[in-house]
Amino acid sequence: MDIFLAALAIVSRWDVIAALLVGSVGGVIIGAIPGVGPAVAIAILLPATFGMDPIVGLTLLLGIYGSALFGGSIPSILINTPGTPVNALTTYDGYPMTQAGQAPRALGLSFGSSFFGGIFAVVALILLSPVLARVAPMFGSREIFLAALLGCVLVVVAHRGQSLAAGALLMFGLFLNTIGMEANNYTRRFTFDLTFLDQGVNLIVVVLGLFAVSQAFVLLVGKDDQEAAPPISGSVWNGVTEVFRNLRVAVVGSLSGTIMGIIPGVGEFTSQFLSYTYARTSSKRPELFGKGSPEGLIASETANNSVPPAAMVPLLALGIPGEALTAMMLSVFYVHNVIPGPGLFRNHMDFIVALYICLALLNILALAFLLVATRPLLKVLVIPNRYLGMIILTLSFVGIYSLRNSAIDCALAAVFGLLGVMLKRLNLPIVPIILGMVLGGIMETKFRTSLPRIRSLTDWIDRPVALAIFSLICIVLLLHVWGLWRDWKGKRHGSIQH
Repeated sequence: MDIFLAALAIVSRWDVIAALLVGSVGGVIIGAIPGVGPAVAIAILLPATFGMDPIVGLTLLLGIYGSALFGGSIPSILINTPGTPVNALTTYDGYPMTQAGQAPRALGLSFGSSFFGGIFAVVALILLSPVLARVAPMFGSREIFLAALLGCVLVVVAHRGQSLAAGALLMFGLFLNTIGMEANNYTRRFTFDLTFLDQGVNLIVVVLGLFAVSQAFVLLVGKDDQEAAPPISGSVWNGVTEVFRNLRVAVVGSLSGTIMGIIPGVGEFTSQFLSYTYARTSSKRPELFGKGSPEGLIASETANNSVPPAAMVPLLALGIPGEALTAMMLSVFYVHNVIPGPGLFRNHMDFIVALYICLALLNILALAFLLVATRPLLKVLVIPNRYLGMIILTLSFVGIYSLRNSAIDCALAAVFGLLGVMLKRLNLPIVPIILGMVLGGIMETKFRTSLPRIRSLTDWIDRPVALAIFSLICIVLLLHVWGLWRDWKGKRHGSIQH
C-alpha cells in the first residue's frame, strides 16, 4: 500500500498530468496518420525531453507509445489503411463493416477493445509484476525461436482456405528479411551488387507500401466522383458496450497480448494471430471472419493494445527490448538515467507502479478523446476518392522519407504498393508478408544464438517452456490437418450424394 500511495503522489503532479494529456491525445492523432507512427514521433520528441524531469519525459513518451494503437485503428477501419503496422489485422473485419454502413459500430468495437485490453494488461501487471519479473528469464533463445515459429504456423492456419497462398507469402516475407548486410560475417545477401540494398528492406517501408500506397493507387485510378457513402447506423458507444457482451473473446485476446508482450521478441503480431485464430475457431459464425466479424475485430484490438503495458516487463526487469518501439523506449530510459534491470524492481517499485498507473490513465484519456472526436473523423468517408488517395500517398511518402531521408525507400514503397494492388485484385492475404518479416529477424537471431548449445535435435526441446511451445505447435498443426481432412471428407460426401 505504501508503494501504491507513493506512486499516486508521483502521478498527481501537475506536470505529469499535463504530459499524460499531451501524450495520450498526441498519440491518438499520430497513430491515425499513416506513415508516422509512435517510433518516429518518439525519435523526434526525444531531444525535447532531455531537460524534463525523468517521470515527466517518460510519461509523455509512454503516452504516445500506448495510445498510438487507439488512433491506428481509425484509418484501418475507415479507409483500409493501417495507421500503425500492428493495426493491419484490424482491416480484415473493420473495413468490411464500414462498407456495410457500420463504421460507428466498428470504431466503437475498436475503441472499447483497445481500452479493455490496455486496462486488463495494466491491472494484471500491477498485481503480478514481481512474479513476471522472475518468469521472464525462463525464455531463452530456443524458447523465443519456437514462439516465433509458432507465430508463423498460426498465420498460415488462420487463413483457412488460403493456407498455401498464406504460406507462400509468409516465406516471401521471411526472404525479404534476409536481404542486406548479414550482421555476423558482414556478407551481402541477395543485394545483387546494389548498394542501396545493403541496409536491407525496412519493415515500415513494406507495410506502408503494401497497405497505404496500394490503397492510394486503388483510389487514384478509381472514379473521381465520390460514390454515395453506405448508410451508417448505430452509435460508437453501442460498439464500446458490445465489447463487454463478448467477454470471452476480449479476455482471451487480452491474455494473449499480455503473455506475448512479456516474452521478448514476440509482440503484437503473434498475440493477434493467437487471439484471432481462437476467436475464429470458437465462433458460432466463423464464415463472417474477414468479412466484418465483431469477434474478429475484438480479438485483434484487445490483443494488440494489451501488449504495450506487458512489453514494459522485460524492458524494465531485464533491459531487453522485444521490438523496435521498446528498443526506442530503452534509449529513453537511459537518457533519463533510469537503468532497467532487476535492481529497478527491488529499489524503485514506486516508480514502476507510477508508470503503470500512467499507462492505465492514458487508456482512459484516449478513449474519452475518441468518443468525443469520432463524428468529425467519420467525415473522411465523404472525401472524394482521388483527394483521399492523394492525401494517403503524400502522408505515406512523407513518413517513409522521414525514416532514413532516402528517396530509394519511397521507390521501394511504390513497388510494394503495386504488389499490394495485385494481391488485392487476386483476393490474396497481405498480412503474412508482414509477419514473415517481423518474425524472420527474430528467428534468425535466436537460431544463431542457440546453435552453439545444440548437439542434437532433441536439445531444442530439452527445457519445459521450449517443450510446451513445441507441443503447442504440433497440436495446432494436427488440428489444422484434421480440419482440412474433415472439410475434404464433407465435400466428397456431398459430391457423392449429388
